[in-house]
Amino acid sequence: MSKAGVWLLQKLNRLLPKPVHPFNLQNDGKKSYAEWQYERGGETICFYLDFATPEQMFAGKRLLDIGCGAGGKSLYYAGLGAQVTGIDILPAYEAEARALCEKLGYAYGTQFRFQTADAADLPFADGSFDTIILNDAVEHVAQPEAMLAEALRVLRPGGRLYANFPPYHHPFGAHLSDAIGIPWVHLFFSEPTLITAYKQLVRDLPDGAERIAFRISRRPDGSEYFSYINHMTIRRFRRILQQMQIRPSYYREVPLRPYFAPLCHLPLIKEMFVKMVVFVVEKEAQPTERPE
Repeated sequence: MSKAGVWLLQKLNRLLPKPVHPFNLQNDGKKSYAEWQYERGGETICFYLDFATPEQMFAGKRLLDIGCGAGGKSLYYAGLGAQVTGIDILPAYEAEARALCEKLGYAYGTQFRFQTADAADLPFADGSFDTIILNDAVEHVAQPEAMLAEALRVLRPGGRLYANFPPYHHPFGAHLSDAIGIPWVHLFFSEPTLITAYKQLVRDLPDGAERIAFRISRRPDGSEYFSYINHMTIRRFRRILQQMQIRPSYYREVPLRPYFAPLCHLPLIKEMFVKMVVFVVEKEAQPTERPE
């Protein structure tokens, strides 16, 4: 870790406005994380509307929202007619999810329920769900291959998995924008420098210790690392799909801005200008047996 690097990062950071972030909105008493998610629910499905309508995605569907956080987006999907199970690895989100469910007047346990679960080891039977949503989840899990395999296992034949994620080289792909507003900061500063700077920036906040514990872990050798992201690039993800023989029915790399679209086709820099990787997988329906 370079002290000069930490100083420079913090100096640059003071010159830039921080992006709006739910952690900061919650600290300021403006809205809870769950409420923020609910308000942005429509943004989580806008990438699929060239492929499917909201009715096709949600109406009358048994839906699994993997990585649901505080359940706000799950409740948005429930409002579109789905029976939603939201899962997250953090049990602390359940109380917030229940509170918003009650506030919105949804029936907890029928229209929506929260369950603590590991996406790589889902506690559901094969074919339990008609629709699965992976919104901003692929880049966070330690075992993305296991998560995809489990999602396809619990998806019914003929069902659809809808997924989107920002690639690691996205301007804010380090997921530190609650405290650091420098675009592509993770491409210019080392991880030890980022960790030190991040700790200093959030340590005095009401939830500073929680943020640090949420984002940073220690390896067996004692070194620290950002454990909440897996550095998922477009290249790595496409290789995973190929190795798992997953053929999306719909695939799209959304540019940061329409005028950046040409840059998204240049091999050396494309990953820096893609806002979102979007894909839909339709699970093959079981063939009907013919009578002999």
